[in-house]
Order: sequence, then structure tokens, then C-alpha cells
Amino acid sequence: MYYVYILKSIKYHTHYIGYTNNLINRLACHNHKEVYATKLKAPYKIVYYEAYASRDEAHHREHNLKLRAQALNHLKKRIKKSLEA
Repeated sequence: MYYVYILKSIKYHTHYIGYTNNLINRLACHNHKEVYATKLKAPYKIVYYEAYASRDEAHHREHNLKLRAQALNHLKKRIKKSLEA
């Protein structure tokens, strides 16, 4: 199983989108500052995730959310309360 996830920085309230096949381990990597893109804003919490059967599907969805503002805005509207928490 592969996961597309949205993290929220507890300290800075910014968001990060990624994908992985081990959600718990990946969150630990972000929080231990092992990921270059997120190490300056740790710690993080997971505010949303989606599960996919294949790596290609998860990667496509992550790419879609990162590069298509319309897709990300639609998702943000759906999960507004989760992003605010």
C-alpha cells in the first residue's frame, strides 16, 4: 500500500505533501529532521492521507497536488477543518 499525505508543521503551520509506502516511518523521518525539504519546520503531524494500491498511482496523485493548484484547492476545501486543527 502507498500513501499520499499532507503534513502540517506544528510550529509554523505550513503544509507539506508527499508519498510513501510506510506512513508512520516517514512521519518519524520528517520529525527527526532527516528529510531535507522539511527539516527546518519540524515537528509535523499528519492532517490527511489517501491510500493507493500502486506506487505509480500515489506518485501521480502527489504530483497532481503539488503542481495543479486547482486540485490542491479542491482538496483543501474538502478538508478545511483538518488543516486548521
